[in-house]
Amino acid sequence: MMIVAKSTTTIRPMTVEDISEVLEIDHLSFPISWSERSYRYELESNSAAQLLVAEYIHPDRVELVGYIGFWFVVDEVHISTLAVHPHYRRRGIGADLLADALDLASNLGGVVATLEVRTSNQVAMHLYQQFGFEVVGRRKNYYQDNREDAWLMKLDHLDEFRSVTGGSGT
Repeated sequence: MMIVAKSTTTIRPMTVEDISEVLEIDHLSFPISWSERSYRYELESNSAAQLLVAEYIHPDRVELVGYIGFWFVVDEVHISTLAVHPHYRRRGIGADLLADALDLASNLGGVVATLEVRTSNQVAMHLYQQFGFEVVGRRKNYYQDNREDAWLMKLDHLDEFRSVTGGSGT
């Protein structure tokens, strides 16, 4: 039997020391970025927030290449942010981050997950649909930079997620 490694990435909880690298990816990924203060608040003061980072393992160094955040309230999970450095996209890192975040949310007792995504972001839509998210609504003029609409997507039965993916349980 052949065993295939997940990838050359590891996923771990974000720390305050990661903020500068996360901000760099944020600026490369979104027209309007979160601030350092926002990330610091999420890590230090928001008890509902969970943030994870992906590190790419090079032979001589480790590089932070992506991150995901979600808010967990009662039994609901809201994916607040997800980004992968442009040089590392299309390698499965976004899927790894999403799988680990959903697995963690399920372990915490999450039952349903939601998120918003730009109506023009077909790559992200495809990723979320692969995980079972479905469009359940449209938020008009949601994005401040260009007034673009967002699809509201929802994943029911998150409590069953672990058995489907075998996530790592970060």
